[in-house]
Amino acid sequence: MLSVLSYGRLLARAVIGGLSQTDGRDYSLVTASCGFGKDFRKGILKKGMCYGDDACFIARHRSADVLGVADGVGGWRDYGVDPSQFSGTLMKTCERLVKEGRFVPSNPVGVLTRSYYELLQNKVPLLGSSTACLVVLDRRSHRLHTANLGDSGFLVVRGGEVVHRSDEQQHYFNTPFQLSIAPPGAEGAVLSDSPEAADSSSFDVQLGDIILTASDGLFDNMPDYMILQELKKLKNTNIESVQQTARSIAEQAHVLAYDPNYMSPFAQFACDNGLNVRGGKPDDITVLLSIVAEYTD
Repeated sequence: MLSVLSYGRLLARAVIGGLSQTDGRDYSLVTASCGFGKDFRKGILKKGMCYGDDACFIARHRSADVLGVADGVGGWRDYGVDPSQFSGTLMKTCERLVKEGRFVPSNPVGVLTRSYYELLQNKVPLLGSSTACLVVLDRRSHRLHTANLGDSGFLVVRGGEVVHRSDEQQHYFNTPFQLSIAPPGAEGAVLSDSPEAADSSSFDVQLGDIILTASDGLFDNMPDYMILQELKKLKNTNIESVQQTARSIAEQAHVLAYDPNYMSPFAQFACDNGLNVRGGKPDDITVLLSIVAEYTD
């Protein structure tokens, strides 16, 4: 039989738990971006929301905040195709669908699928390939919904620890899953995955959670412990602090990418696959840094 004191403790826990589960406040993301194109080492190249062949977007609608990162496959340049055109158009299409309200927050794979099929039906010829990662915060339910195809991705950090992360999708070493549009008659010769193949996840977030969404140029050059060290500099939710931290992370990854003596995560992965590789991986780098905050108009 429970004592009066024990019963009182259980009741208090139930009340507190109930309050925490019915938090009526809307959440939002305070987000900043920073990046580098690998061919422009002396500064940041920003063409719209593109860094080199990477592209990204930050969009809001009544019910959700949505982020996206795409990494154009550079090999198309050998055939006279600008890889940034595909990734940039894909992200702009996702952004437009979000702003028009033509999406369901719990289904980011649907946004990616609809955008890709719009590109396939585009009257203006478009060729290329890209990875893609979408992150959606449902403001009212406080749930984060994600879709990741390829080796861009995201981390969710709480209390200085990674509590959620995307799963990288690779066909084989350095060949990620990707969306593609090939020239007529060459469809079978170009690697192309379905948007429905994207890995999806949904989970609750808390006020103060940090969400880092980035292209592989970041993750190939900075291991988790370095990223977490930089995130310690993020002290509050104002946009200036978020922007400063995003820039600090992108700049450090950019420097490491050109260090020939650094054993980068990419070099370690290459060694694990039987290749003798050392140094950083010169690449386009895109960082979207977000912190979960209480929504304000």
